[in-house]
Amino acid sequence: MKAEHNERLTRVGPGTPAGELLRRYWQPVALLDEFDPAQDPDMAIRPVRAVRVLGQDFVLFRDTQGRFGLLDRDCPHRGADLAYGRNEGDGLRCPFHGWKFDVTGQCTDTPAEPLGSALHTRVRQRSYPLIERSGVLFGWFGPEGSTPPALPALDCFEAPASHTFAFKGLWHCNWLQAFEVGIDPAHASYLHRFFEDESLDESYGKQFRGASMGAINGERWPMTRVLREFARPDIACMATPWGLRLTALRHLSETLTHVRITNAVFPQTFVIPLSETMTITQMHVPVDDTHNYWYAFFTSFDGPVDKQTMREQRLASVTLPGYVPKAGRHNDWGFNAEEQVNRTFLGMGERDINVHDQWACESMGAIQDRTREHLGTTDKAIAMYRRMLLDAIDNVAAGGTPPGIGDAALHDQIHGPDTVDGIAPAQGWQDWWLAQVRQRRDNAPWRNRLAPGSVTASDEATT
Repeated sequence: MKAEHNERLTRVGPGTPAGELLRRYWQPVALLDEFDPAQDPDMAIRPVRAVRVLGQDFVLFRDTQGRFGLLDRDCPHRGADLAYGRNEGDGLRCPFHGWKFDVTGQCTDTPAEPLGSALHTRVRQRSYPLIERSGVLFGWFGPEGSTPPALPALDCFEAPASHTFAFKGLWHCNWLQAFEVGIDPAHASYLHRFFEDESLDESYGKQFRGASMGAINGERWPMTRVLREFARPDIACMATPWGLRLTALRHLSETLTHVRITNAVFPQTFVIPLSETMTITQMHVPVDDTHNYWYAFFTSFDGPVDKQTMREQRLASVTLPGYVPKAGRHNDWGFNAEEQVNRTFLGMGERDINVHDQWACESMGAIQDRTREHLGTTDKAIAMYRRMLLDAIDNVAAGGTPPGIGDAALHDQIHGPDTVDGIAPAQGWQDWWLAQVRQRRDNAPWRNRLAPGSVTASDEATT
């Protein structure tokens, strides 16, 4: 890749080409959990958080009516930091001169001004639209006065709160290299290779620790075994209204094929199977050019999500309140040479594969130098996605509509998207996977029919 293209794809601040594109999409800004006193006792006293997204600083706060406000962080009076403001219930007051702002950004008080002053009526801090879905607050950072599209009917937004769980984590690298891990079907056979398989009874909420759907000679195989023993997948990509559908086939025998269907939801989300009845929808949100938060939504098509178990599993690996991983460059991501020889391909733990992905992304450097890389045939999804991203950047720069979920006209065609991980007949696997996702939707207590726009019998993955 040319250096100028790498710059164009990775820089996200105000006025940058990629930054202007990403501002046309709803961006996660916080978990609702971050305002839960059980997670952070300070929230019971002062529900205010500093937020940095797309290289800009904001303040997020909640008033006593439960309304959230997302404002530019520099006070419009003299530029002091509103993240240190006094939350007085009906607004946030700057400690410098007492100017006060409600959740809409309207200044409601300038107490040092002469009595009767109407200055406050003429002052408004820019505020940003907010919506809440599945335990996450999303902000809209498009041009001031523009109307954002609604969020599309992705499963993670359609399922009730009882059947979703959201978590996040901070990575010290550019958003694009982090996102590209999720659309790379080949890496799982190496980066996440375990030399021994665990009991399937202990697999809840753990990626690649459960069994693939289906059986071989009556035996259910853990995904770890499939990935380990069949490490050369055939990968195909298909353009969809939401982005890309990725198909990875691992040929087990003349009669059986392992099928893994995942999706790239443009511009920064991927959807993958966690188990037969649960998916992960993961968004990589730029903090700035060299940091990003991943937001993962777990969606159950079976019983309610065990939020407490999933939260405890993940809280053990981060430090609050910033959701900063305990593993990182500072401690070699927990690398253990003995483990690498005897237990895992990477040597960075068996309990949390997020650390594996974190290492892969952070070890590239803060911003990957793509002029030095050599893509192979298994990188076809990454190459295709980069072309889509460059085209979208150019289109928006020319005044066009952002593609995928940024285009409200496409929303009727955007549902799901469906995923699968299972052992299928080598002949007819296309019909098999479509039947599996139909059955999963039919059995879902919150969605007992195939959604309009979901997969159909003629909807097959192609190169």
